[in-house]
Amino acid sequence: MKNFIETVREQGRLLVRGLYGRRWMAITVTAAVSILAGVAVSFAPNRYEAKAQIYVDTQKMLKPLMSGLTYQPDVDQQVRMLARTLISRPNVQRLLNSPGLQFTYEGATDKEDLVNRLMTRIKVVPASGDNYNFYEISYRGESADNAKNLVNATVNLFLQSGADEKQRDSEDAEHFIEEQIRDYEKKLTDAENRVKEFKIKNFGASGVSTQDYFTRVSVLSEEVAKITSELKAAERARDTYKMSLSGDGSNSIIDGMASPAVAELENRLEAQQKRLDDLLQRFTESHPEVINARRLVAQLVAELKNIEQDAASGKSSTSYARRTATNPVYQRLKLQLVETEAQVASLRSQLATKQSILEQARSVGDRMPQVEAELAQLNRDYDVIRKNYDALVSRREAASLGMKLSENSQLAEFRIIEPVKVSSSPVFPSRFHLSLIAVFVATLAGIGSTILSESLHPTVHSADALRRLSGRPVLGAISLQISPRHVQIQRAELQRLAMALAALMVIQAFWVVWIAAYQ
Repeated sequence: MKNFIETVREQGRLLVRGLYGRRWMAITVTAAVSILAGVAVSFAPNRYEAKAQIYVDTQKMLKPLMSGLTYQPDVDQQVRMLARTLISRPNVQRLLNSPGLQFTYEGATDKEDLVNRLMTRIKVVPASGDNYNFYEISYRGESADNAKNLVNATVNLFLQSGADEKQRDSEDAEHFIEEQIRDYEKKLTDAENRVKEFKIKNFGASGVSTQDYFTRVSVLSEEVAKITSELKAAERARDTYKMSLSGDGSNSIIDGMASPAVAELENRLEAQQKRLDDLLQRFTESHPEVINARRLVAQLVAELKNIEQDAASGKSSTSYARRTATNPVYQRLKLQLVETEAQVASLRSQLATKQSILEQARSVGDRMPQVEAELAQLNRDYDVIRKNYDALVSRREAASLGMKLSENSQLAEFRIIEPVKVSSSPVFPSRFHLSLIAVFVATLAGIGSTILSESLHPTVHSADALRRLSGRPVLGAISLQISPRHVQIQRAELQRLAMALAALMVIQAFWVVWIAAYQ
């Protein structure tokens, strides 16, 4: 460890001696590099930074209320994508046309270079923190006012792009859905026509879409049997009514006709006698209502006697039919006969139709499996198209509701948390910073040049250094005796060196102060 420290000290002494021996080289190189760096720094522009912060509120109260009623995109993802794609070539070209910006260019090539520079210098990044809805927009420009105006225009572009992009997406979605609905309407119409034409072509064989062939035949057979039974019952009722109304003179028929009339007259006579008894309890025999009631009772008794006499004397049924033609019972029998005949005709027509359909269904029984398979395929295709069509119509309604929601209330709200603010002084690296770096670099260049020269052309200051350099033993050394005049020369040399170093330092300090004051 002790030997290592001694070695380091020896190397340090040799380095100092080498620097001192080439002191004027170091000063010259430092001065030259300072001049070149000063010229370069004087042409370097200062840059001012302008920035603003925006907050995008995606947790609106209307968002959970409209859940399930309309399609709601991932607003957070849309905002992040918008922030990433904001600084695109079309948007930057729009910024160049904004009023208040002082960008000048000549020709298309110069404009393209300016657009490329702006795309790399304008920054849109999420602000620090867990909330990624904070965004910071910044730009560094040569003019404070121009940087402020550019950031302000970028903020406005960010606010407008959200609404414009959402409106454009909604219009594109609506246009696409409308085209798909028109296509599916045509497909649905074609499918309906194919099913209709197939049923017309295979009438009697296709049947109902929810029943197979054997079920239809069984149902039709049951309907034919039911209608046949109803027709026979109606025909028997019709024949009975005809026998009751026939005028062939048979005493049994007359009795059948007279019996209802006698029963009716007896009922009327009984009711009239009850009314007469009630009147006698309240009035005398000379009262008009009592007299009228007795007259009606006498008429009914006389009519009843006439019917019994006619039945006992055996008069023709024709004369009796003429007397009973105005009887209500007779009229009801005639009406029931007409209704029964109409029912018989209707049942015959239904029976003929059902039998025809049943015979036609039985005649195509050999090709029913193929017909049902084709019909099932047509119905399946129709159901699929119908389902897709209904889904598209539902999506269109949801999209329409979403567009109305977007027009009336935005699901995301853009807020400017920190307005555009520009730095009062140039940001790093400004001319002042570059001037300090230039001074440091010039000093390092001077020292580095002497070290490089010493390493290429070393100077021997001791016997040990000569031995290490030559690799051979040193036989002896001659001491140097410094005369008084030589001492004076060395002092004068040191004074000149100090004056040169002081002048170099003063010039560099003055230059740095001038840059700091007038940048």
